[in-house]
Amino acid sequence: MFKYTGLVHLAHGNKTQILRQYTSTALHFYQNRQLELFASREAKRLTLRQLVYFGRQMDEKKLITSANYVRTELPVRIAHRLRDIQTLPYVVVTQEGVAKVYELYWSAFDKFRQYPPIKTLEENEAFCRFIATLLHEHAPVIPSLSLGLSLSSHYLPPDKLDDFMRRMLISRISRRVLAEHHIALSKGFLERTQMPPSNEPHVGIIFTGLNIKRCVEHCATLLNESPLLFADSPVDIDSSRRPAVLIDGHVETTFSYIREHLEYIIFELLKNSMRATYTKHLHKATLPPIQVTIVAGENNIAIRISDQGKEFLLAVYLSKPSDLFSFSHVRNATRLDDSRLGALRTASQSEQGLRATVDEQIGSWQKFRGKDLKDSHTPPVQVIHPRIGIGLPMSYIYATYFGGKLELVSLDGWGIDVYLRLPKLGTNLEGIEV
Repeated sequence: MFKYTGLVHLAHGNKTQILRQYTSTALHFYQNRQLELFASREAKRLTLRQLVYFGRQMDEKKLITSANYVRTELPVRIAHRLRDIQTLPYVVVTQEGVAKVYELYWSAFDKFRQYPPIKTLEENEAFCRFIATLLHEHAPVIPSLSLGLSLSSHYLPPDKLDDFMRRMLISRISRRVLAEHHIALSKGFLERTQMPPSNEPHVGIIFTGLNIKRCVEHCATLLNESPLLFADSPVDIDSSRRPAVLIDGHVETTFSYIREHLEYIIFELLKNSMRATYTKHLHKATLPPIQVTIVAGENNIAIRISDQGKEFLLAVYLSKPSDLFSFSHVRNATRLDDSRLGALRTASQSEQGLRATVDEQIGSWQKFRGKDLKDSHTPPVQVIHPRIGIGLPMSYIYATYFGGKLELVSLDGWGIDVYLRLPKLGTNLEGIEV
């Protein structure tokens, strides 16, 4: 392991090589006075219930308070992640993806710590534009991290690698929640409205009456319309055939949650089920349906997605289903597939990056609908390699972010059952902090 002093020494000793690839990475290891100051501070976390309560009946004073909380909180959390990266072995830190993330984080940290206090609504508007720009600049973080950790997974034990990746991604989600929530509160305050077009009650980005059945139906509809669902299939297929999605159980269930997170999880799980079902029953006249069951408990929501598709548990790649959530090639050998590494590299170098949302995938589909994807000079990463290896790991991160669970059960000879459990957020029992 290389701590700060070791990294400085080695960076200085290999100055020519390092500066040729990442000009300022080595220099940043010298500039630690401010980093140490911020990294020594504890993050001031809030529960989802607190965010909802504070966001109701928004006024100018509360909006300015929210802006300054985000302004002072995010550099502390970024500083913690910079310290995390600095404790990695030197050979990992200098991998192309990891070094790029370090640069992005250092730049954001430096900009945030120097940002002046917000005192007026005009200054808050400028601050919202500032954080929106940073959110866009950080779009390549997920594929960059995945690329860097895949390339360097020979040098990290699987548990250590996955723990590091989880900390990085959980922290990223928390920062984006705070930033996007403040932007949404600011927009809602300026528009003097608290209701989205879907008429589902929300405060900022938190939906307080999210209907699960509608989320499932929405994701199923999008997938049925997708021209890219089978884009990387090795055989010619009739892409118009899609398995039906049937929903039963407590279908009227609503709860408080971040809709973008829930829809991403459901979207990715249904996408995998549709592909597996089609692959297994390719030559049959009809495709067996995918069954989605919703169960509302006292403190939790459970969703089971059951298909009759092709099992993914291949001994050559995986020893157990949960290995699909791992970023280590030791647990999931496909992490080092040339096609997957190439897609990650393309995504990390793309301005669009990979934000792990449903909207970005839909945007890609709409942009390239009706075009010859093979002749396109700038295809989105989902076209190049739809199974880039991010969907299930990110679904797992999103599911467990608020204390939920995501489990895969392979039923030999039948298909896959996926069990998603999510806590009912925004209640007095909530102990989860953002």
